[in-house]
Amino acid sequence: MFGWKDDPVPLVTARRGSLVDQVIAQLRSAIADGEWPVGSRIPPESELASSLEVGRNTVRESVRALAHGGLLEVRQGDGTYVRATTELSGALRTLCGSELREVLKVRRTLEVESARLAAARCTPEDLEMLRGALAERDVAVAGVAEITRRGDEPGPAELERAARADTDFHLTVVHCAGNALLAELYRGVVEAVAGSVAATMPSTVGTDDDVSHTGIVEAIADGDVERAAREAGDFLDRLIAQRRTTPGGPGPATT
Repeated sequence: MFGWKDDPVPLVTARRGSLVDQVIAQLRSAIADGEWPVGSRIPPESELASSLEVGRNTVRESVRALAHGGLLEVRQGDGTYVRATTELSGALRTLCGSELREVLKVRRTLEVESARLAAARCTPEDLEMLRGALAERDVAVAGVAEITRRGDEPGPAELERAARADTDFHLTVVHCAGNALLAELYRGVVEAVAGSVAATMPSTVGTDDDVSHTGIVEAIADGDVERAAREAGDFLDRLIAQRRTTPGGPGPATT
């Protein structure tokens, strides 16, 4: 999209307001498409201005607008970082803040309803995809468990892989639910969900709370709506209760 990957795409318009809107659209697209992942630093203002063939003031206004919307975070003296993929996600991350229990409650609400709908609507093709996502999740989580059992500390790469595989599994359940609005809402909180998974992974893996999501998949495959909802909610209920009783209160959701 931009000059450091492709040829520059100049934005030509007679109105400054429209030009800013076009730059905002291109920056938002780079974020949504994953060209700039959450947590990454975007190119500096001068480089963006050169690639888009616009003035630095136009870039500055566009970045400021996206920062106000929660997609970007400007860190003085360090640069500008991607904070969320959508305005909805940014707003939810702000509302949740560092309160992990709040994130877990959002996860529970969305995942329970998704499992319920998936059990009622899942197609054979959906089920095959869901089983594949479960297998990938279990392999990634087993890797972290093995490191923990050896008495070692899982590294960031292992935890990130397990957290991402778990999130991908739940995204697949949401897809199987067949509800476009629910899917859009879940995508809006997916970064916060990934953060809550990463935060709870070290304390749960290899313990009694470390359970596979096989029960969710089996309930969905059987078309058992209530069992699917129960399986989806039970694990998160334990995590929420754990955070309620942990001395010092809820821990932070690290991303």
